Amino acid sequence: MKGYVHWYVPREAFTLIRGEAELATYRFGTRAARHHFCKVCGVAPFYVARSDPDKIDVNLRCVDEVDLDSLEVAHFDGRHWEEAFAERS
Repeated sequence: MKGYVHWYVPREAFTLIRGEAELATYRFGTRAARHHFCKVCGVAPFYVARSDPDKIDVNLRCVDEVDLDSLEVAHFDGRHWEEAFAERS
């Protein structure tokens, strides 16, 4: 229920411009995914998903100058994400 707008990018295409010192990382369950969030305000700007560890899942809500209303968004049931990921692949 974070309100993520997911955008997967290759690791080499991702650059964190600032704020690395303020990031904390949370791992749960299998501990494979790495959820990064700001220790100060709690915003979740990106994470490394266990389903696609070679990419960075960027929360587009944290990217300046992105018009979210102009994007075509594909919804999926978060309770069945593995099936949704398999269908997408």
